[in-house]
Amino acid sequence: MSEWLHMTTEQRNERSTNLDRMSALQIVELMNSEDERVAHAVHEVLPQVAQAIELATASLRSDGRIIYLGAGTSGRLGMLDAAECPPTFGVSAGRIVGLIAGGPAAMLQAVEGAEDDTAQCKEDLRQIGLNPADTVIGLAASGRTPYVVHGLRFAKSLGCATVAVACTRNSAIGVEADVAIEPITGPEVLTGSTRLKAGTAQKMILNMISTGSMVAVGKAYQNLMVDVQPTNEKLRSRARRIVVEATGCEEKVAERALREAGENAKTAIVMVLLGVSRDAAERVLARVGGKVGLAIADHRRKDEHGRR
Repeated sequence: MSEWLHMTTEQRNERSTNLDRMSALQIVELMNSEDERVAHAVHEVLPQVAQAIELATASLRSDGRIIYLGAGTSGRLGMLDAAECPPTFGVSAGRIVGLIAGGPAAMLQAVEGAEDDTAQCKEDLRQIGLNPADTVIGLAASGRTPYVVHGLRFAKSLGCATVAVACTRNSAIGVEADVAIEPITGPEVLTGSTRLKAGTAQKMILNMISTGSMVAVGKAYQNLMVDVQPTNEKLRSRARRIVVEATGCEEKVAERALREAGENAKTAIVMVLLGVSRDAAERVLARVGGKVGLAIADHRRKDEHGRR
């Protein structure tokens, strides 16, 4: 009991002691004010978040994976980030993996006792073929969830890079990890409800890790998501806009380039900017690891050299 009392995520927030007597407007004003503290808390741990991005990037470049593991809200946030990466960045679903205590069913309904199982996470990691090329990111607002503690310990024993994201200092999961990210978001408006500020902080950090590592491996050109998967009309329209924004061409030119590029925005951009065929664009992209900016610079440098 005393251990929990020392966790800021479990303490009572003095500013919300009259929560049950507040009007709807007062509640949202208070929550908005508390949420302002989250960005500051995350700002304090940006160096550690940057380290996590570097580890995740190294894994992706080595054909490894980013694997999130957690329980409850933390686990659901990891699952959400993993699910959003394929359509946004064009990676296969197996490259970003989310594991939650209690299995996929726990996304929609609590699985009682699952987070206290010290053996299940090890088994879950074995089931997905965990290997040393992977980066494992453990999420737990309290920083002490057994499922996450033992999962990180197992991952580290295999030689994986490990990251912990908790909202308490000197957390149990932080001790197990190569990088400990511990934003101190303070007591929640509703005591112990870590889906609030703690959850927001974790979501912000996961956004940074996945976006930062994906940009590093060539999934963006300038600030455009050039590997977006155009699987519906909204995304097809977005792909057209991306090609137009990146090249300055007319929409009809973008449509034609996308069609010729097999609906691949990255390839279409290189085709338009360099005036080359799909095969030539794909070759130059392959030569520079799929980075559009490098592909353009590399082609123009070779072209300039050839004219000399």
